[in-house]
Amino acid sequence: MNYGFFRAAAASPVVAVADCKTNADHIIDSVREARTNGASLIVFPELSITGYTCGDLFLQRSLQEAAVRELERIAHKTAVHHILIAVGLPVASGDALYNCAAVLYRGKILALIPKSYIPNYGEFYERRQFAPARRTQKISTVRLSDEFPAVPFGTNILICDKDNSDFVLAAEICEDAWVTLPPSIYHTLAGATVVANLSASNEIVGKAAYRRLLVKSHSAHTVSAYIYADAGNGESSQDMVFASHNIICENGTILAESKLFSGSTVYADIDLERLAQERRRTTSYAQSTEDTASADTYLKISADVCSHAKLPGRNVPFLRAVDPHPFVPSDTTERTQRCEEVISMQAEGLAKRLRHIRAKNAVIGLSGGLDSTLALLVTCRAFDICGIPKDGIHAVTMPCFGTTDRTYTNACILAKETGASLSEIHIAESVRLHFRDIGQDENVHDVTYENGQARERTQVLMDIANKTNGIVIGTGDLSELALGWCTYNGDHMSMYGVNSSIPKTLVRYLVGWFAEETDSAELSRVLTDILATPVSPELLPPSEGVISQKTEDIVGPYELHDFYLYYLLRFGFSPEKILFLADNAGLPYTHEFKLRWLRTFYKRFFSQQFKRSCMPDGAKVGSVNLSPRGDWRMPSDACAAVWLNEIDKLR
Repeated sequence: MNYGFFRAAAASPVVAVADCKTNADHIIDSVREARTNGASLIVFPELSITGYTCGDLFLQRSLQEAAVRELERIAHKTAVHHILIAVGLPVASGDALYNCAAVLYRGKILALIPKSYIPNYGEFYERRQFAPARRTQKISTVRLSDEFPAVPFGTNILICDKDNSDFVLAAEICEDAWVTLPPSIYHTLAGATVVANLSASNEIVGKAAYRRLLVKSHSAHTVSAYIYADAGNGESSQDMVFASHNIICENGTILAESKLFSGSTVYADIDLERLAQERRRTTSYAQSTEDTASADTYLKISADVCSHAKLPGRNVPFLRAVDPHPFVPSDTTERTQRCEEVISMQAEGLAKRLRHIRAKNAVIGLSGGLDSTLALLVTCRAFDICGIPKDGIHAVTMPCFGTTDRTYTNACILAKETGASLSEIHIAESVRLHFRDIGQDENVHDVTYENGQARERTQVLMDIANKTNGIVIGTGDLSELALGWCTYNGDHMSMYGVNSSIPKTLVRYLVGWFAEETDSAELSRVLTDILATPVSPELLPPSEGVISQKTEDIVGPYELHDFYLYYLLRFGFSPEKILFLADNAGLPYTHEFKLRWLRTFYKRFFSQQFKRSCMPDGAKVGSVNLSPRGDWRMPSDACAAVWLNEIDKLR
């Protein structure tokens, strides 16, 4: 185990139909290879010791006994490896023959889990050979041979780690996943976090896409990791073909998938902590376990798997893609769709507010920066939805000590191209008068110098809104709220914050999307230039006409802070784990640089909560939000010592 990660494999070794020894040899080789590659669990296909396509040969006692002998040999040969193994074979018990998953560990046969649902339609006729198991059956034991002790037999069996409560393994077999109420529903409600499916799903046109959707949705529905191992090369092609379509999925996301007919073993690092955190965060999940599960009907078998797991990031490469920009889809098509969705949600939220208060006017402080640009574009969309002329959008540019020609010019062009009304109000004299009133030296460029300008701008906007019977549109984004990078009762305040759920990394893509979608060449040009302008509050005098105050030089790169914010709020991960993920995300910074800004992030996040405790209304549009009325409730005087002490110990 390392930061909650657990490596699993799904394998489809070549099969010789009814040749148990050859199949066992291939299984043993696959186990050795998987352990060399750091896996702590490997799942094989349904009836993998015999082959799935044996037909009536399953009823031959010789085949049944050969399968048991080879199961025992697999156990002996893999005893030196700290890896859980799930293999399939026919098992005779009482008056029936069952299609079973055998779970092995360190030379022991821990459990035999029979298939619950036996298909007997279309090309399947398993009911001819195998009996179905029932979830309500009591767990019994089966004595496979004199050499091994009796093995627990039943569907309601969980393999648990004695040291890590986040790892609980259950198993089901092929058809079990395709029915209306799969056994794994009950397994996960009883505590299983990882489900192994030993499958032999034949390939027909279009089935792979449906299978992929089935595994993804089932994994999401149960908030679990789902390991699907499929039969493949070597199975009889008398009536069917098998494609070894192996899939490892975690909470609705495919982590690894084999190409059809490749016969390859796939590996993935499952985040057990993430699954546990998601279940705890979604409180209705725990409620469903109370209402539905009968955990007392399950046999729990202990195995010390996690303590012997090879650690990713040390001698073993990390087999998990970590998105450096978790708020922004990496796929271009998906990103375009996401931009359209986000803009629509922002605009609809504002449109509702405009209709409710019967406002025909909106006021925006337009600086020529990213956030106010996005706010204006969203407001234009909201006005279109409401059928209000865009000249009711009062864009106000308020040059002062730090304003540069570049941002001023871009703000003016932007207002003109969108059809908004533009007002230019120079606030320098008002701010100087205020400085004189409070005894502030204009040559002292401290926090009072900066915030005095920000609050003057907000006062102007609020008063214009009163004068026009309008509403002040907030421009601040989610990243600024997280860091407290806003002036309390200055740009921190508005009457509706359209960007309050939009992180800075996404703001860039949304503005870029508008630049690509617009029919106006001039609007596209100015939006492109705004994207290229350094992020700055422009509260300090420029240096030779160029922006001298760059936000990311002061608080750190927003792409780092957005990364930290996502994993802090979405999953509640520790600083150590977040840093580990950042180190594996391909971000263009050194470990020391990331660690430095991680401390800044936590320090600011805790100290600036008071600004979020009274933030204006604004609709949630993404998975993370900081509204005290929605996603985030935190005392303004909470102490950050636990987190900062942990960071101080990191190297």
